[in-house]
Amino acid sequence: MTPMRYIITGLIGIALCTASCKKWLTVQPKTQMPADMLFTTESGFQDALTGVYIQMRAGNAYGGDMTYGTMERLVSSWDVTANSTEQRLGRFEYTDNGVQQALASIYGQEYRIIASINAILGEVDARKDVFASEDGYRLMKGECLALRAFCHFDLLRLFGPVPSAVTGGNVLPYVKKVSRDPNPHVPYEQYKSALLDDLSEAASLLKDIDPVIHFSRLQLTRPGSSGNPFQPENSYHAYRFLRMNYYAVKALQARASLWFQDPAAAFAAAKEVIGARNPDGGAKFVLGMLSDMSGGNLNLSMEHIFALYDFQLSTKYESLFLSGTYKKGSSATTVTNQLYGNTGTDIRESNLWTVVTLPNGSRCNILRKYMPNANDEIATFQVPLFRISEMYLIAAESAPESERQQYWEAFRTSRNITASTLPADPVQLQLELVKEFRKELFGEGQAFFAYKRINAPKPNFLWVPSAATVNYLVPLPLTEFVQ
Repeated sequence: MTPMRYIITGLIGIALCTASCKKWLTVQPKTQMPADMLFTTESGFQDALTGVYIQMRAGNAYGGDMTYGTMERLVSSWDVTANSTEQRLGRFEYTDNGVQQALASIYGQEYRIIASINAILGEVDARKDVFASEDGYRLMKGECLALRAFCHFDLLRLFGPVPSAVTGGNVLPYVKKVSRDPNPHVPYEQYKSALLDDLSEAASLLKDIDPVIHFSRLQLTRPGSSGNPFQPENSYHAYRFLRMNYYAVKALQARASLWFQDPAAAFAAAKEVIGARNPDGGAKFVLGMLSDMSGGNLNLSMEHIFALYDFQLSTKYESLFLSGTYKKGSSATTVTNQLYGNTGTDIRESNLWTVVTLPNGSRCNILRKYMPNANDEIATFQVPLFRISEMYLIAAESAPESERQQYWEAFRTSRNITASTLPADPVQLQLELVKEFRKELFGEGQAFFAYKRINAPKPNFLWVPSAATVNYLVPLPLTEFVQ
């Protein structure tokens, strides 16, 4: 069976939400409206797209499982209870019923999100006249195309083949429309082409007109304020760093091109994001420093190219991290020594973790990345989906050999650690960089993909259980094969 049941559910679940000013950041679904009514106004399209972001922050998507939940369990980021689903995830026991359910839940939610995106894309061209301006239409369509590619790419990375052996994995559907007809599973190259085409069209639509290009982060958070050059007719277009904006599209092109083994394209896209400038000439996305973390900005929000706004994040931090549900070891040395190498200077090593005492008297080491930030009402709710630091790491791998070191040094300097000389050997280069991906994107759901991309052998896989046989070929949910 194809993802048809997820598509129907996704279409029905499009939420009608308020989209003015900051309200779209915190709104809960209130009601539902038929598509023939929802898409009669520009605000209706905006409400539908807000519904997509609400679906993305679900617990079985980027509000949990795809960031600090299931994806981190696959790489044993957290301590587990013996004979639990979490333990079996870390052992790659894909035949276990609990493991299958956890992965099927992600699969289903991704296709529900895609279904809602496709419902918008199915109407946006035919109803172009409801948009007040060409720019509004281009923002809507470009954002949707890029989000569709984003979800399909994560499905490919999780359930698809290892990039170096694309004939040995699952074949997936690339879904472009809402239909009651089954969606065919397409060959890898066809899936890849559809994804890259969506990204190319999205970049073309958003280039030059996306407010993120023309205004700074600060200006985008204060639309219409006195003295602010950002005076939009529609405040829905503010806060673009919390949306799939133009630079997020380029970041996804960089990430995808690296996966598809096209280093030149990966470097070109990453370099464009790194080189992005505000009107005053300052860098649009800057690498965070020790002073930022010590000042309370533990998730380094200034680095976020695209972040999910989850207004329940502080509650989740208390219930999942402070409670010890997500913990690693009983002392700080578990992390400082094994993850960071006990440098004594790495800003992540010294700031992102703390040892807490649980109600039962036991002690455990917990991640503070998602701890509330009292100094910034927006940053405290941001779950990063793309960081500028990742673009530096991609550039360090994909740039011409004569240019790699500069990106590596800039990144390592920002983390207050010595910039070693990058290996010239491509395999050793990847193994060196994957260690940094592991540190940098801890709790963000990217480590399994980093390992899978280079088909990292077990000895290079941090914290893999001794009983595990590393297996990157995640099977499709059993529901896909039930007629």
